[in-house]
Amino acid sequence: MIPWLNTNFRHFKPTAAIAINATRHMHKLERKKLFSPDIEPMRTAEGRWFEAIVYEMFLEISKKSDTIRYLAMKGADAPDRRENVRLGQNGLFYSKYGDITIRGNGQDLAEFDMLLMDSDNHVAFAEVVTSPSDLKEFEIEIAYKKKLLGYLYGQKITPFLLVSSIDLSNYSVVKRLAKDKTNAIIHTSSCEEIKSLVKHYRPRIIYNLPENHPKLIRATDIQMKHPFDYKRYHDEVKNRLFSETAKKPGSRIAPVISDTTGQLVKKILYGGLFPPAIRAVIDNYGMTVRGKKITFEEFPKLYSKAIVATDLPNYELIIYLRSRQKKEYHKLIQMKDGHFKFERPTPPKVGFFLWLETIQPTLGAGMTLQVLDAFTIHERIKK
Repeated sequence: MIPWLNTNFRHFKPTAAIAINATRHMHKLERKKLFSPDIEPMRTAEGRWFEAIVYEMFLEISKKSDTIRYLAMKGADAPDRRENVRLGQNGLFYSKYGDITIRGNGQDLAEFDMLLMDSDNHVAFAEVVTSPSDLKEFEIEIAYKKKLLGYLYGQKITPFLLVSSIDLSNYSVVKRLAKDKTNAIIHTSSCEEIKSLVKHYRPRIIYNLPENHPKLIRATDIQMKHPFDYKRYHDEVKNRLFSETAKKPGSRIAPVISDTTGQLVKKILYGGLFPPAIRAVIDNYGMTVRGKKITFEEFPKLYSKAIVATDLPNYELIIYLRSRQKKEYHKLIQMKDGHFKFERPTPPKVGFFLWLETIQPTLGAGMTLQVLDAFTIHERIKK
């Protein structure tokens, strides 16, 4: 499929019919924003539109090629019945907008712009890009998704397609991806060129309902080859890391996680902090939320809970604070000078919020500082 797409897809450009048909995957408000003079919402709507255009193009091209065996439904074609996020969910799910996601214990681990199966029964995925600004973490994300699909579907090779509306060939990340023969890099028409095809349909864009398609399947019908118990994999890695920090108290560590299931874990939640541990973090590292330094005396008025975590594979430290004012967690990341600074809120509608809600205080001051010292990027403040 990959060589065939690299050779043939380049010459297949979106038509006005495909561009208009793609709007059936967008909400009415999103369609209006496509031609908005306000740049930011227009670009957001444009990205959603282009993703739908690529899907519509694959609906067309898959009819003409035996190298594509199946194409997973998405957007307006996704099944009407979609499971709400809840703890314990593992595997493939559709979001309420018809996006394809893989969840681990209810947490969204990966989202796929498109999911396909080739003639060799390899499950492949696509990422659709409209801006080079998204490329910073792109390579790590693609490697993780390959690993995740490879494990779930028992395949050594996981084909990947990058489809962009802009020329990314000079970017080092894309150059490296292009060297891998299991990847296809496809540059199609720009959003401006596609818009010029449909400009006569403004402000009311017409769109057609989907037709029966011989190769469309539900993503959730693709049978997984391996069991997937994400919470168990998480706890196994967490226990191993506790053992590693106990062996070298006060030392920085970065253990290599070599087992297959451990490499699927994206984040470790070490536990909630008892009040002495919260004081120890504030005294030794410091916390700042939206420009305000948090003191230990103020903490109980603002927050009901603190949780220590690290992102994997690079062990970046995170602290999650449960707000008393609003149903959300404040995510704090460690800065270069060692203190923890607010990055963004974690809203209640995501599966990860539900997981955070289950975590109770288990860590005292000694254990908390042991974990923080093991993964910190800076010498902690000496009092």
